[in-house]
Amino acid sequence: MILDVNGHAYEVEVEPRRTLADALRKDCGLTGTHVGCEHGVCGACTVIVDGEAIRGCLMFAVQAEGAKIRTVEGLAGETLHVMQQEFERHHGLQCGFCTPGFLLLAVAALEQAPELNDAQLLDVLAANLCRCTGYQNIIKAVSAAARRMKEG
Repeated sequence: MILDVNGHAYEVEVEPRRTLADALRKDCGLTGTHVGCEHGVCGACTVIVDGEAIRGCLMFAVQAEGAKIRTVEGLAGETLHVMQQEFERHHGLQCGFCTPGFLLLAVAALEQAPELNDAQLLDVLAANLCRCTGYQNIIKAVSAAARRMKEG
């Protein structure tokens, strides 16, 4: 089967029960997608599939055939994505394990609804877990990125 990840076609042969997160990591070599709880609770495995933020540990790789998948490796072009820049500027990470999931969750939300206010962004971010930061700098980073993304 072919997985379209970050604009590249990856020909993979996976068992029907292999999760998308495992296929991205093991078969595509894209280790930015982290696997935490493996129950869809923590959000570390969040990727964007056809514009929607999804938990990579809850989707089988075979379900993603034909879909456009975006991982944290696909955020940056020649420069870091605005969201990555703001995470760096506001120190929105400590150990970094949860960071790819937060980045993709926030990017997908703001690409779908650029006018989200701070309360709505907080509601979106509540879907992912961070064990290190206390969330304040993550919230500041996403709010700053949201403003910049609206401005273009």
